[in-house]
Amino acid sequence: MNQGQTVLSQIVSYLSKYEFNKCVLRYDGDHRVRSFTCWEQYLVMSFAQLTYRDSLRDIESCLGAMGKKLYHSGIRSHISRSTLADANENRDWRIYFDFASGLIEEARKLYSTDSTFTIDIDNLVYAFDSTTIDLCLTLFPWATFRKAKGAIKLHTQLDLRGSIPTCVHITSGDVHDVNALDILQFEPGAIYILDRGYTDFQRLNVIDEAKSYFVIRAKDNLNFKRIDSRKPDKYLGILLDQRVLLNGYYSSIDYPNKIRRIKFIDPETNESYVYLTNHMELSAITVADLYKQRWKIELFFKWIKQHLKIKSFYGTSPNAVYTQVWIAISNYLLIAIMKKKLKLPQSLHSILQVLSLTLFERTAIAKLFHGLKSTEFPNSNPNQLIIFDI
Repeated sequence: MNQGQTVLSQIVSYLSKYEFNKCVLRYDGDHRVRSFTCWEQYLVMSFAQLTYRDSLRDIESCLGAMGKKLYHSGIRSHISRSTLADANENRDWRIYFDFASGLIEEARKLYSTDSTFTIDIDNLVYAFDSTTIDLCLTLFPWATFRKAKGAIKLHTQLDLRGSIPTCVHITSGDVHDVNALDILQFEPGAIYILDRGYTDFQRLNVIDEAKSYFVIRAKDNLNFKRIDSRKPDKYLGILLDQRVLLNGYYSSIDYPNKIRRIKFIDPETNESYVYLTNHMELSAITVADLYKQRWKIELFFKWIKQHLKIKSFYGTSPNAVYTQVWIAISNYLLIAIMKKKLKLPQSLHSILQVLSLTLFERTAIAKLFHGLKSTEFPNSNPNQLIIFDI
């Protein structure tokens, strides 16, 4: 219950400071720090995320106007832009990575039976993809991408039962998407949904050898020979359901086993798709439905770019960028956890809008949203999946 706490303090109460301090100790984050601890850095950066601050000067000015409210929200030190800049430059970003990893596990448990995943299978289902964030190459010379353009990539594995990011790997923009598959630890029995840009049969064979499954769009120039076919169900849009062997010289060496090839035509758009999978037991329409779920990761990327502060940065070093990205992701997870525990019906976007204006109010969070109607427009595209009702 709220006992005169600020909204920011109530949000932070959903975090474990004990677990956070374990992460700080692991990397000596507060070594020789007399003021402005890692915890305060996290709170200030979270404030900047939740209120969409544009710069270090903006953060300093806004917090300077809060007076005693800062102390009661857990920020005890004087905040200057130079102090915050130094902390972002020098304190190990892995502190916030490890802390976010703990929040991921908590969020996955809460959303394990999420109603937006409607496919009746017991397997864990992940989508893996990347998104590019453009940067100025002059300011971020380490973020190589093109000759006159800088960028970083967020290679992300998303748990489709709840749209929770379980793995985020940050690289410079010139790292090819398919190379990021090497960082994943494939779970036996799990299904990985991939776009055709990840077609690399040697790497797909690694998934097969791990006793995991993949579903991937086939490229148009796939060279194969048919072994046998199952009876298609044209009423459901299944035109072909075949088992094939790869016929190319290198592809047949990289992936020597049989692979399933399914051709599906979407009855609503009349567009046809060809999928490859190593799962021989699922119905063909389930495979097609699984691939449709991949759009959740596209919506996740769109959402975090629109509503989190990850397209412009408060520092230019890799450590400062990684710190900001991981604190942003942990804030996304924190609001998702709070939404579930408080049983808030509003979308994450609506929740963030309200919180951005009320962080230093002394009102119970549940009361802020009591009777609040959603201001979202209805989904105009019936084929578009919804992530957290955003």
